Amino acid sequence: MLWRVRADLPDRPGTLAGLAAACGASGVDIKQVQIFPEHDRVTDDLVLSTPQDWGPEEIEGLVAGAGGTEISVMRCGTAALDDQPTRYVNAVRSIIAQPASFPDVAAHLFDADVAVTGGELDVLEMSVGPAATIQIRRTPPFTAVERARAEALAELVREVLHVRTPPVPMTGAIDGDPEFVTEGGAISALVSGLVTGRATVEVLGHAADPWPVDLWVDPAWHRRGIGTRLLSGIARVARAHGAEEIVLTAPSDSQAVLPMVLAAGMRGRIRMAGESLTVRIAVTELRV
Repeated sequence: MLWRVRADLPDRPGTLAGLAAACGASGVDIKQVQIFPEHDRVTDDLVLSTPQDWGPEEIEGLVAGAGGTEISVMRCGTAALDDQPTRYVNAVRSIIAQPASFPDVAAHLFDADVAVTGGELDVLEMSVGPAATIQIRRTPPFTAVERARAEALAELVREVLHVRTPPVPMTGAIDGDPEFVTEGGAISALVSGLVTGRATVEVLGHAADPWPVDLWVDPAWHRRGIGTRLLSGIARVARAHGAEEIVLTAPSDSQAVLPMVLAAGMRGRIRMAGESLTVRIAVTELRV
């Protein structure tokens, strides 16, 4: 039976050896260990194989007896034994292939969760450049090493997506530049009188609540900058009507949302829950 165990240990010679000796004496096998140094202590992340009749209580008692504090114990599978550098490389590949998966991939990588749950949770925030922010949460505090890794991961993703995002609308088989027309709480992108994209905002009675935005672009006009301009425009429409924040919801498999937010130059908080991806943008921060 495999368990992922995280605990703080005093930073002095022989502490880890004492824990290893206690594990050996109890028939517990240390399958993997990561060490995160922190000033006068270290945080050890271990994968333990225990006797079948062991549970969290027995593991906590074993680690505490060896000097461990702030102990967390979770069941895990054999995936926890994967090589850590390989996991990070594969995570980057997954995010680049499917940018909207960033929250879920990061949560899995750091044994965390995207959704807000009960209890006291530590928050790890990753900024993909100045525009998009990803938040993940878990009960065991994130270490300084993990936060540095997360920052490097987000920066790498930002650089790759920036290269992939066209700086100006791309030209293709369809000729003509869209005309953007605003009517009330909607903006339409028109070419020769035909709608190629549209964004609408639902005006709510309370400015403090995020105002829902719906955005659609004809597939024939994807990657031509239309979604970015619609998002920027509808955000300003919402602000003009008194909104403080907007929220855009898209399918979780959407590949365009994160690059679109980056290209629009707006700061969005991106979360994934089930089959939906949501982006919340504070329109009060927009430049005129």
